[in-house]
Amino acid sequence: MTGTVKTGQLIKTIVYTLCLLLVGTMCFLMPIYAHATDADNNGDTDGRTYEDAPGDSRTPSDTEDLNVDNVVRVELNNGNGSINGALQIVLILTAIGLIPILLLTLTSFTRIIIVLHFTRQALNTQTAPPNMVLVALAIFLTIYIMSPVFTEMYTNAVEPLNNGEITTEEAFDAGIKPLRTYMYGQTEVKDVSVFMEISGNDDWTGDPDAVPIQVLIPAYVVSELRTAFIIGFLIYIPFLVIDMVVSSVLMSMGMMMLPPTTISMPFKILLFVLADGWNLIIVNLVKTFY
Repeated sequence: MTGTVKTGQLIKTIVYTLCLLLVGTMCFLMPIYAHATDADNNGDTDGRTYEDAPGDSRTPSDTEDLNVDNVVRVELNNGNGSINGALQIVLILTAIGLIPILLLTLTSFTRIIIVLHFTRQALNTQTAPPNMVLVALAIFLTIYIMSPVFTEMYTNAVEPLNNGEITTEEAFDAGIKPLRTYMYGQTEVKDVSVFMEISGNDDWTGDPDAVPIQVLIPAYVVSELRTAFIIGFLIYIPFLVIDMVVSSVLMSMGMMMLPPTTISMPFKILLFVLADGWNLIIVNLVKTFY
């Protein structure tokens, strides 16, 4: 019975394969006709699709006239500031790819997420709070801290550009200025000086407006990393003391095979809760940006 079933399945497979081959062969062998459109509505579809005879391009203006339909044009609604729908989609997709990078480098996100990570490591709770919770908390704190900067950027750059009051270059300069002010305020002068020297500007006098944006961004990131690690070290100190005390007690009791972290973790959590640790860390972390 099994052999009969297998034979029937094999026959069905062969039949299906032959049918597919037959259909594919017919698709390749069938002629395909393409007709030109009737541009002049005179019933003639055998000619070219252009309405005017081909010209020459002896001057740049002639070339522009000949290729008028082959040129990508970007218009802001005849000067009224609204961008074409297709261009808006391209800009939105580009922004979606750049937003994570900008969020990590040009805002307060880096410092916040590193400090929260150090806090979890000091508590030795492994995955509590989970990564998703820490990232979400860091994002909302970043929005809270950066909201004045974002509001100023929108008011000074986006609104005038949409109203057609300023050009794209003027909008970029007006929009980047609040962000430059924020980043320079959080960046140490020595970091800016080092990157200015690397870029070849040895005669920098300390003027914030003379710092190019491509120099300010890496200097800001380095300063954020330094500040975050300093805060993380300060958070580690009280929990390190608890680990040392627990280790000494276990050694004195001869319980050397018992991991000290197993005993110290409840005491760490108790100390953290009694001291209202999350409030102390988050509130003081936010104050470091003001």
